[in-house]
Amino acid sequence: MKPLLTALFCFAFLAPAQDPSRAIPDDSWILVHIDTETTGLVAGYHELIDFGAVYTDPNGRILGQFYRKILPAHPERLSPRAKEINGFDPALWRARGALASEQALREWRAWEAQQFPNRRMIRVALNSPFDASFVDTWLRQHHLKLPAHYTFFFLDLPSMAWSLGFRELWGSQLAAKLGVADEPHTPLEHTGLSGALVNVRIYQKLVEYRRARL
Repeated sequence: MKPLLTALFCFAFLAPAQDPSRAIPDDSWILVHIDTETTGLVAGYHELIDFGAVYTDPNGRILGQFYRKILPAHPERLSPRAKEINGFDPALWRARGALASEQALREWRAWEAQQFPNRRMIRVALNSPFDASFVDTWLRQHHLKLPAHYTFFFLDLPSMAWSLGFRELWGSQLAAKLGVADEPHTPLEHTGLSGALVNVRIYQKLVEYRRARL
């Protein structure tokens, strides 16, 4: 079913509309653009250490953002490649205000409930299988689940871009092709929030590109 929803969403990007200003209704969904940094690639063994979420309407207008650094329960499982990418160090994370995993999760859920009560939400990511696996594992580990107003689907940016004729799959490639600022790729500056924000910029440009074709 997930590929089907992505295909339908991509078709909606391509389908003609009589009024371009209402091509994507701005009063229906809230899109939650998510990006994560982790201690490795295997959800359930490796853990989240950085989480960013930027909220937009379907036209890409930013409505809010949430960001936390997270202290993993097993920092010794950090992979060399993950450290190379995000610069994780337990002492540095503590100095920068990182929270225990459950506290960070509950703060996110409480903040979101206060900011957007009962709004329909769908998650969006660049690498949706990766981010979905870590976020869903995060929820299960702390005996929580997404509120009922969330769909369990995850939309992905490369599929949206592919439906519009772009063949770049990596975030940096898409950002360059679309002419938007990429996120930093130096450790410590490369965060969940920086990733979520570049994902939003890519999404905004795809919306603009689609409208220009109508």
